[in-house]
Amino acid sequence: MISSFRATALICQALLFLILSTSAALAHEIRPAIAELSFGNDSSSYKLVIDVNLESLIAEIGPDHEDTDESTNADKYNLLRSMSPDDLGREFQKFEKSFLGNLKLQTNDIKLGRQVTAVVIPEIGDTDLPRDSLVTVSGTLPNSAKSMNFGWDATFGSIVIRTAEEEGDDAYSAFLQNGDSSAEITIAGITVQSAWSVFANYITVGFEHIVPLGLDHILFVIGLFLLSAAIRPLLVQVTSFTLAHTITLALGLFGVLVVPASLVEPLIAISIVYVAVENILFKGMTKWRPLLVFAFGLLHGLGFAGVLSEFGLPNGNYVAGLLGFNLGVEFGQLAVIALCFIFVGFWFGKKPWYRKVVVVPGSLAIALMGAYWVIERTVL
Repeated sequence: MISSFRATALICQALLFLILSTSAALAHEIRPAIAELSFGNDSSSYKLVIDVNLESLIAEIGPDHEDTDESTNADKYNLLRSMSPDDLGREFQKFEKSFLGNLKLQTNDIKLGRQVTAVVIPEIGDTDLPRDSLVTVSGTLPNSAKSMNFGWDATFGSIVIRTAEEEGDDAYSAFLQNGDSSAEITIAGITVQSAWSVFANYITVGFEHIVPLGLDHILFVIGLFLLSAAIRPLLVQVTSFTLAHTITLALGLFGVLVVPASLVEPLIAISIVYVAVENILFKGMTKWRPLLVFAFGLLHGLGFAGVLSEFGLPNGNYVAGLLGFNLGVEFGQLAVIALCFIFVGFWFGKKPWYRKVVVVPGSLAIALMGAYWVIERTVL
């Protein structure tokens, strides 16, 4: 029968492997596409501008993978990622028919015509990072059209669809996944969304920003968990973190507090390093730990605000979307903590060797990963 020490060691090795592999996952993560829909002044035409990772679509890397390296088509993706804009553009021309065929654009159950009218592909840049291109699709609308639906094939992954925002109008915004289609989007006028539908939709957006996309936030939460196997220290830290990131998430989205991502992202990485190092140096929660976690939560909230501002929120249901996103973030954090407790804390948290075998090695790995991100986000 395997010893408790050996079992814990195996768990720690798995944890170390997971942490050390997150840099690759962050570099090749599969993110939702973002599409902006607008209509001509006479409502006789539409234009759809899609911000998307073309390489992952062409390489047929579906949403069942959290990052491109998991796919059997990873080599093809890496080859496409190293191509110049002109070369990738030619590859997309071969893929264009399939791309258009997988778009769902219809009105009154009538499939709308569509054509690619522009493709903007950035220069190569850092090939370890995803490259987002802009694909513009246009078409005409029948005279009888009052509204239209949008969607795309489930193999393309998730997408945020929003209408071009005009001053005073309530822009439509929705997070679509699993091949779902949007609600009826009004062609002339305002598309009305209920507060509940916006709230529920953005819970999913918030959750996915943590699990699986927010790997740096995941490591921070694991760092909070590793401090102590007792419930009280964890609750104190999580409460401090939640209050803080809720404040700056709201302030950031309302434009009261705007800090560039070039400053926020390295500071978030530093917060990961600090929490992990303190786990190694101190056996329990220090007097200053909750205050520092609160301060770090303010930073993470600004990071959340940056992500949500990219997705956009409907003006008329701004608060509902904000609350839904924040709740989704909380669900994601709680899911991480629950998994840590179920697989590690419950079984080994009270063992005399828990700190030596689990806390210290795990925290050290988190600190090293955070230090790497600090360098990557400032120097590299």
